[in-house]
Amino acid sequence: MSKRLYVGCAMWTHKAWTGRVAPKNAHERLRFYAGWCNAVEGNTTFYATPTRETVQSWAGQTGEDFRFVVKLPKVITHERRFQGIDADLSQFLHVIEPLGSRVRALWIQLPGSFAPVDLPALEGVLARLPDEHRYAVEVRHPLFFTDGPEARQLEKICGATGTEWVPFDTTAFFAKPPTSDAEREAWERKPRLPRRDRALTEQPVVRYLGRDSNAETEAGWQHWVDVVAGWVREGRTPTFFLHTPDNVDAPALARRFHDEVRTRVPDLEPLPRPEEPQEPGTLF
Repeated sequence: MSKRLYVGCAMWTHKAWTGRVAPKNAHERLRFYAGWCNAVEGNTTFYATPTRETVQSWAGQTGEDFRFVVKLPKVITHERRFQGIDADLSQFLHVIEPLGSRVRALWIQLPGSFAPVDLPALEGVLARLPDEHRYAVEVRHPLFFTDGPEARQLEKICGATGTEWVPFDTTAFFAKPPTSDAEREAWERKPRLPRRDRALTEQPVVRYLGRDSNAETEAGWQHWVDVVAGWVREGRTPTFFLHTPDNVDAPALARRFHDEVRTRVPDLEPLPRPEEPQEPGTLF
């Protein structure tokens, strides 16, 4: 059985990708993106739950091997903080049902104000979520990154339900001051936390933020090439999401990361070959 690594970006459509990664036709952009990457962050569901018909269109544009890591709506995680969420959660689970096995995990991103004292709320919701999905939690409170009892408590809660802890590695980005408008915006918005690379499950998920410079982005991910290659050799199936401040070259960079891991793990299954959009132009 061949080994597999999922790679992707924070979105499947970007203005700068038109004519390079995807055509002008908005209804086909996910299909073209799925020729570049085999996974995507489902950030769109954080802001509003889509219609079931919209989600059916996502399934129709992607093959059965494509994976979504779908973010729970912010009304559940940020606004209500798991209190009184039954109706919203039920609606969300119904809406994403057409994705079927394409759902890699349901992603529970928590705000920086979600502290260790709030963990019982997370434990409660994880215990009653349906078993047919995998779950992944992203925390941003600094106390979870001090290698103390707070981290061990979160790991214990995750371990009880087979939930992964998603690190968002921004250390390469924050290694030096910003040099562009996009980097300055990310400097203000992105979390600045220590890097964490401990996998809790067989399907670890990593988010990595590079720089505007592709060379600096690639230099900063070398740690993850080693870690991810090691996970694959162990029989795990990781997912690696590539971010840059402007995300202009993110699909090609995600493929480059996959290529670098594949040089370490030659039996890693290759990515699909991108389909050329109607408009001319290529990345790089």
